[in-house]
Amino acid sequence: MDHNILKTLEKGDFILGEKVFELEKKLAEYVGVKECITCASGTDALQIPLMANNIGPGDVVFTTNFSFFATAEVISLVGAKPIFVDVDNDTFNIDYQLLEQKIISILKEKKYIPKAIIAVDLFGQLANYDKIEEIAKKFDLILIEDAAQSFGASYKGKKSCSFGDVAATSFYPAKPLGCYGDGGAIFTNNSELAQKMRSIRVHGEGKDKYDNIRVGLNSRLDTIQSVVLIEKMKIFDEEIKLRNKVADYYNENLDQFVKIPKIAYKNISSWAQYSILVNQKDRDKLIKHLQKFHIPIAVFYKKPFNTLDLYFENRDLDFSISLMLSQSILSLPMHPYLVKRDLDKIIKAIKDFYE
Repeated sequence: MDHNILKTLEKGDFILGEKVFELEKKLAEYVGVKECITCASGTDALQIPLMANNIGPGDVVFTTNFSFFATAEVISLVGAKPIFVDVDNDTFNIDYQLLEQKIISILKEKKYIPKAIIAVDLFGQLANYDKIEEIAKKFDLILIEDAAQSFGASYKGKKSCSFGDVAATSFYPAKPLGCYGDGGAIFTNNSELAQKMRSIRVHGEGKDKYDNIRVGLNSRLDTIQSVVLIEKMKIFDEEIKLRNKVADYYNENLDQFVKIPKIAYKNISSWAQYSILVNQKDRDKLIKHLQKFHIPIAVFYKKPFNTLDLYFENRDLDFSISLMLSQSILSLPMHPYLVKRDLDKIIKAIKDFYE
């Protein structure tokens, strides 16, 4: 990797260099789609497809109520209205039955135009695309897969980022495939849409950079980050296997004490996070207990979207599962190179808390 980074530095090939296009080809082949467009972040990877599909004021985009803020933020950034849907009690992904109910309700109101669904693959597990794709087709909605946390995951052998009309992922350093800074990518089988998204990522350029044919963004992936990702892809499948081994070890040893994650049938998770559920009254105490042993933990996410002041009109709606998760979820250390000694230390600390 050092040699290739040095070559990039010597060449001065920093922006949209040849390694960027090499990476895009490798990513598309890995996922199994025709087109990959890299960009500056996972957030941009979500916003660009919305812009390319002309989604804006007066339009509605349906999405989960429980995710990282960027999922809702990009909808608001383009001027559309996010409609939040509660999540499934087992997978924490969008509840497809509630999704269909929300779509029907918006259609009956006739105040807004339903345009798209953003389905999130939370913590590395793919959403129920068998049902969600069916719903999107039924109501003629664009389906965007938010795969920021699930790159490397699969369902029935089909890779993350190959579902829906377009998919977005993130290469933020903490993600399963992370670069050494910010980065993202967009995937689609629609070549016409891909061409439009490539234009948007570079200020809406046309034939050249001074031929601006639409409003766009400055969202190019640095060449050096592409070099990093190309190298990391060589061991990525092995790292996904190691993440699953770590998750299996947690599951075997924690099942009696906490609610462990549930992976749906024929899903292979990329385990961006390993998140357990604990009794609401115990969580803060458990966090303090683990911190005594210098065990890093995190809470994803403390506030469902409907509880944010920004989306106050949703505050009184029923999002009982999202609320429960926000009050009881806890994420434990997760990466491919966690060794048994460290895992045993974490597990013992949790067991000691409950015994």
